[in-house]
Amino acid sequence: MADFRAVISDPKNGRAYPREVEGHYAGALMGKRVGEEVDGIFFDLPGYKLVLTGGSDKDGVPMRPGLPGPRRKRILVAGGPGFRSHKGGLRRRKTLRGDTVGPDTVQLNLKIVTFGPKSIEDAFKEKVETE
Repeated sequence: MADFRAVISDPKNGRAYPREVEGHYAGALMGKRVGEEVDGIFFDLPGYKLVLTGGSDKDGVPMRPGLPGPRRKRILVAGGPGFRSHKGGLRRRKTLRGDTVGPDTVQLNLKIVTFGPKSIEDAFKEKVETE
């Protein structure tokens, strides 16, 4: 079973919160794609809705929206996730991972879209206190 490190960003205050996802919650995230909305219950945030914005695999290869499947592929890119050009018109062939969460995915990046009844700081403090 795959385990993930989730980095949840809060657009209100600009902070990011790390969270470990294990067990059947991690299994439920398999097959999700970049841009899909995910329920916060997978991350112990009931009432929250999050959108999957990206991630990386076990070797640090970033996920790229628009590249279907969970596989790696070498593509010619001019910008976007995985490559930032310092000159206009510069393109480079890069190895990137598809936009689907697979067994090799290690980190998921998420952004909060809908907030729940508790503040996110309170939800994370409760998790730390119970461990």
